[in-house]
Amino acid sequence: QVQLVESGGGLVQAGGSLRLSCAPTGRTFSSYVMRWFRQAPEKERDFVASFRWRDGRTYYAHSVKGRFTISGDNAKNTVYLQMDSLKPEDTGVYYCNNEDLNGQGSWGQGTQVTVSS
Repeated sequence: QVQLVESGGGLVQAGGSLRLSCAPTGRTFSSYVMRWFRQAPEKERDFVASFRWRDGRTYYAHSVKGRFTISGDNAKNTVYLQMDSLKPEDTGVYYCNNEDLNGQGSWGQGTQVTVSS
């Protein structure tokens, strides 16, 4: 029942940068791993990056490796996705996902990222 809110999306030209944020809104918050996914129009929802709170372990989809950086702020229970060298194919709705300590998942409503050529 934890709510997640994504922010930071927008319109940017190819080669530009955006920084997305994912913050919980519930009174209680439990998290083991937080992940970013994205979904382009008429395509499946794809994994982008993950962040494990225990040790800061990160994973990235091959398509964004070297361009995107995921990080977490323990004080705010907030995860960020720094996106650099953006490409038109990065366009889509970006969703934040939380996997809590019980293995239960939660999703945000998504934030639109549009990269123009």
